[in-house]
Amino acid sequence: MTETTRPTPAAIRAFRAENPKMRERDIAARLDISEAALVAAEVGISAIRIDADANRFLERVASLGEVMALSRNESAVHEKIGVYENIKSGVQAAIVLGENIDLRIFPKRWAHAFAVTKIDGDQKKLSLQFFDKAGDAVHKVHLRPDSNVDAYHTIVAELRLEDQSQEFAEDRSGYDNGETDGDVSRDELRDHWSRMTDTHEFFGMLKKLKIGRQDAIRTVGDDYAWKLETGAVGEMMQASVREGLPIMCFVANEGTVQIHSGPIFNVQTMGPWINVMDPTFHLHLRQDHIAEAWAVRKPTKDGHVTSLEAYNAKGEMIIQFFGKRKEGFDERRDWRAIIENLTRAGASVAA
Repeated sequence: MTETTRPTPAAIRAFRAENPKMRERDIAARLDISEAALVAAEVGISAIRIDADANRFLERVASLGEVMALSRNESAVHEKIGVYENIKSGVQAAIVLGENIDLRIFPKRWAHAFAVTKIDGDQKKLSLQFFDKAGDAVHKVHLRPDSNVDAYHTIVAELRLEDQSQEFAEDRSGYDNGETDGDVSRDELRDHWSRMTDTHEFFGMLKKLKIGRQDAIRTVGDDYAWKLETGAVGEMMQASVREGLPIMCFVANEGTVQIHSGPIFNVQTMGPWINVMDPTFHLHLRQDHIAEAWAVRKPTKDGHVTSLEAYNAKGEMIIQFFGKRKEGFDERRDWRAIIENLTRAGASVAA
């Protein structure tokens, strides 16, 4: 949709009213607007513009008590039920290290925010929703039956902005995630890779060598990374359930990384989706969006650590898994065995 035919806030609301069963992201896609523009059209009706400052939010969010924290990208939705605790604010990065809610937040990428009231039958559903400059959701907090509603209204009053306009202009200029056009030989990459002593050094290595994550994985050699069939994520989930294996599941977008640590129990497929539906952890993953899956091995001072990573057709990582472990301990053998036995790309499957 061109700028001249961009729907007005009233037109957005009318389309939404005419399609009450259509999911919000699908409405936004149909109208060629961002999800934030869809929410902004409701300002003064069921939405209030609030300050998007992640650190101001983090100073207050623990008062809500038990909530559902939601972070997603185009292909994966990660939901955790719990409380925000062990919060460390920061200009470049902030951290939430709760028992259930575990987040890495990049405050400079939180650009817009709204307090949203949604009427569902006789229920009133309250949420705080945060978006990046392009209008894509980076994080949402949904209140639950035991949440502190008074604290919610206090937060909204304190963070409310003077600007309560319904118009929304997306900034699609993108982000500087570092150069990825470096001329790196395989030997140079392998040398740097082999000298890592912590998985957190990986991003710094990519930045130093000016190489993209997927390019590095494709190049380094199959002793460090090997390609799997795209159904490997589902295979791993089912194997983890069978063995009661605690895993770590990371879903990221431009502003937030959300992490689950622990076993998973109830894995269900529905159409293209594979879902985890556990009491405090829900995951919804579009398996048909997985263009490549890789097993990736990184050296650490505790021996090598193995991850399972899924990428979309654009080369963006959708989701990442590790076996749960404590620093200073070797990787679990049962996790390593699951990853090493996943179906490799191009492998023939016996009839």
